[in-house]
Amino acid sequence: MRPEFASPSSSSSSSADRRLNALVRHLATASMVSQTAVAFSPTSGFHGDSVFSHVVRAPEDPILGVTVAYNKDPSPVKLNLGVGAYRTEEGKPLVLIVVRKAEQMLLNDKSRVKEYLPIVGIAEFNKLSAKLIFGADSPAIRENRVTTVQCLSGTGSLRVGAEFLARHYHQKTIYIPQPTWGNHPKVFTLAGLSVKTYRYYDPTTRGMNFQGLLEDLGSAPSGSIVLLHACAHNPTGVDPTLQQWEQIRQLMRSKALLPFFDSAYQGFASGNLDEDAQSIRMFVADGGECFVAQSYAKNMGLYGERVGALSVVCRAADVASKVESQLKLVIRPMFSNPPIHGASIVVTILKDSNMFNEWTIELKAMADRIISMRKQLFDALRARGTPGDWSHIIKQIGMFTFTGLNSKQVEFMTREYHIYMTSDGRISMAGLSSKTVPHLADAIHAAVTRMS
Repeated sequence: MRPEFASPSSSSSSSADRRLNALVRHLATASMVSQTAVAFSPTSGFHGDSVFSHVVRAPEDPILGVTVAYNKDPSPVKLNLGVGAYRTEEGKPLVLIVVRKAEQMLLNDKSRVKEYLPIVGIAEFNKLSAKLIFGADSPAIRENRVTTVQCLSGTGSLRVGAEFLARHYHQKTIYIPQPTWGNHPKVFTLAGLSVKTYRYYDPTTRGMNFQGLLEDLGSAPSGSIVLLHACAHNPTGVDPTLQQWEQIRQLMRSKALLPFFDSAYQGFASGNLDEDAQSIRMFVADGGECFVAQSYAKNMGLYGERVGALSVVCRAADVASKVESQLKLVIRPMFSNPPIHGASIVVTILKDSNMFNEWTIELKAMADRIISMRKQLFDALRARGTPGDWSHIIKQIGMFTFTGLNSKQVEFMTREYHIYMTSDGRISMAGLSSKTVPHLADAIHAAVTRMS
């Protein structure tokens, strides 16, 4: 039936049909115009230089770049001792048994959803993380003087803390140890802080330059921020004794220096969670303020899950509450809110006493294997009569050993023995096994005797 002869009862549907037909014709016309515009656009089919052609190729990351080079090497005897990730005796990545169990429990929980977390993350994760690092009986926690926010592993925790300090702290200078993890100066500089160094490592003794540390921190302007490695200093593996930590604490408090701890290896250094947190707890016990960046990458093997926390210890509960409100303003435009899966694994393990005990057993086994690798490498070098005193290998602690090898020796070992490490001679002890220790010892011996 044509529209002009439509009955009154069909007038409303005819009106709708006309609107629909008009819309179809409009969209068809718009599509033709759009296609014509694309066909005759002055930039269509443009084959000139990219607007980014001026961009210079950046160098590989000094640590992650080691793995890139390693992956390209076809040698069957190649060995990667660059990146700090735990490996089994068979040289394979390890997922903890307790982590697998926690993941299965989460998978079986049909009530779980994938909604956004709050800006500060999972509340229970933050509470449990604070207890793990400060101790369950910490007065600071009991008095609500601690605010903890979930972040993207240790790096993200450092960055959030640094940006907060750049916005709200009266001193914009942070002193970091020389040497330190290669990402530290970049994180703090890009956050808006001025980075200076204090002496830490003595290459002649391959131990700590404690006097230099005291002198440099003693001459730092009052109120400066000081980065401290809680344990298992990266890259040197050299830690202060408890007595030295107490001297550092007294000096820093006397000059109102603000401690910013990086805790990447709690439980992974000595095998004991409480022992590896002693330095932090000493500073918290005196009632003063401090920042702590916490990571679960190493001690739970959650490298790719990016699970971490930033805790700020304040003098009063109301201050902690205000600090948290400002941390939210740092996080929101940075990554909005943190991921849920890895933090849920941590919560599942920390809140269950049996799973927590299983974790500590696995954690100690990892730490003990690394200590064993140190002993085996030291014995192998001594058996070969390698020139020099290699006792620093068993005196240092944690995942890394600062071998004392120079860049030429490192290059020689990579070229001749296919062993990959950072150019400063740092090796990851976690990447070694009983089978590969002799190969490394041969390479070190050759490098020292032929490239001295």
